[in-house]
Amino acid sequence: STYHAVIGGVVAVIVFLLLSLLIVLGHYLIRHKGTYLTHEAKGSDDAPDADTAIINAEGGQPSSDDKKEYFI
Repeated sequence: STYHAVIGGVVAVIVFLLLSLLIVLGHYLIRHKGTYLTHEAKGSDDAPDADTAIINAEGGQPSSDDKKEYFI
């Protein structure tokens, strides 16, 4: 009868560890799922090609026509 108690205890510990692992993995998978917000340039959604999207984008890189100042 002591063997039955030891085997039952070992099985209970294994079941507890498996359930704990399942909960942790479920939490991890749910947390890392979903959509991400990106900060795309506005005005480039309706552009037919990439060049037009870059030209029409708001808040992108400053154009090269601006006056550049160099500090020495």
